[in-house]
Amino acid sequence: MNIPQHIVLFPDGNGRWAKKEGLPWLSGYKKGYENLINFGEWCRGRGVKVLTVFGFSTENWGRSKKLVDYLMRLFENKLIINIEKYMKSKEWQKLGVRVRIIGQRERLPKSLQKAIEKAEEITKNNKDMFLNLAISYGGKWDILNAVKKIVEDNIPANKINEKLFESYLSTAGLPDPDLIIRAGGEMRMSNFVLWQAAYSELYFCPKLWPDFTEQDLDIALAEFDKRSRRFGK
Repeated sequence: MNIPQHIVLFPDGNGRWAKKEGLPWLSGYKKGYENLINFGEWCRGRGVKVLTVFGFSTENWGRSKKLVDYLMRLFENKLIINIEKYMKSKEWQKLGVRVRIIGQRERLPKSLQKAIEKAEEITKNNKDMFLNLAISYGGKWDILNAVKKIVEDNIPANKINEKLFESYLSTAGLPDPDLIIRAGGEMRMSNFVLWQAAYSELYFCPKLWPDFTEQDLDIALAEFDKRSRRFGK
């Protein structure tokens, strides 16, 4: 089977799942995070080298303060817990997962920024799998931010090409996504990795994210394997 080197995940539908189950809506995000850990293990076991996860978009700052605050605490607490596990467990270290957070980290709480820096530092030499967590990220922001950096570096227009431009994106150095999986029934890109996804294969799963299973991943991979990628040629 042709396994995608880089998968992008939209873990959508957490709040709707909680409502469906008759649970407090915040508990849906906790359940969704737990399933994300499982998803990462499934991907690694199948040979996926890069996983980029949509966590919190630039538009999500407009949601209720209660939800935003909860998500920031959830990100921070889970990062800290996993950092501690990683530092204490040889098994976790052997997984070889490198963590990077992409997005407007200056907008995040200072304590979360410190946890991010710690997670990136202790995993920086790992090479078996790359995990990108997108927090306060937007595809338009990523493109605009790259343009600003190029201007600041005084690079002349005749020197700018796709390869140079991509070196200024938040995903610099990584392959473009091969497969984008979106759970939750929605069929749109929602301002995520817009440049990088130019030739990605798209797979939409009707299941709400907390209900997404290992079998659902295999169905998505089987669908990817059947597709003929021509990259516009």
